[in-house]
Amino acid sequence: MDATATTMEGVSKTPDVPVFYLEEEHAHAEGGSTMLGFWIYLMSDCLIFACLFATYGVLGGSYAAGPSPKDLFDLPLVAVNTAMLLLSSITYGFAVLAMDKGRVGQTQAWLAVTAVFGAAFIGLELHEFAHMIQEGATPQRSAFLSAFFTLVGTHGLHVTCGLIWLGTLMVQVARRGLIEANKRRLMCLSMFWHFLDVVWIGVFTFVYLMGVLR
Repeated sequence: MDATATTMEGVSKTPDVPVFYLEEEHAHAEGGSTMLGFWIYLMSDCLIFACLFATYGVLGGSYAAGPSPKDLFDLPLVAVNTAMLLLSSITYGFAVLAMDKGRVGQTQAWLAVTAVFGAAFIGLELHEFAHMIQEGATPQRSAFLSAFFTLVGTHGLHVTCGLIWLGTLMVQVARRGLIEANKRRLMCLSMFWHFLDVVWIGVFTFVYLMGVLR
């Protein structure tokens, strides 16, 4: 008898399925890795701004016989600018509420209002920078001004990128509606936008208020 045809007593025949284990199906929420990755990105941004705040804390008093915060900062204008950014955070919250209810038109409208407030913030900040440079307070004038322009300019760059992202999402929502992918992207931008608000509150307090009251 052919040896390959025999089976030893007590030993079960090899099953038809492969010996290798079957892959287990793990139930992962769709987009979970995207949200985790975005949280990691925000943490890296926190480190960047922490370094910039620390740098300003060290160099903020080095005026090199040049203008000081009291000579340059226009607190009423900065307060208006702060209000623009905080209002944009509120309107984005309304956009998220409309998104949760599946109302595309309302979502788009609130996103547009958010974009207007964000653009106003950037416009006022550029106006402030232009005025300071016109007065001779350029980044190379002193360590204080170098740290100031780097910190505030980096935040402004983030807001500008957020506005570009916001415009892109409005186009995607207009084309494809509030699909799950677009909702996930809107939530990521929401976290980013609110994060910028928190950073700006730190800038307003640490740079502008303390600079004038110092």
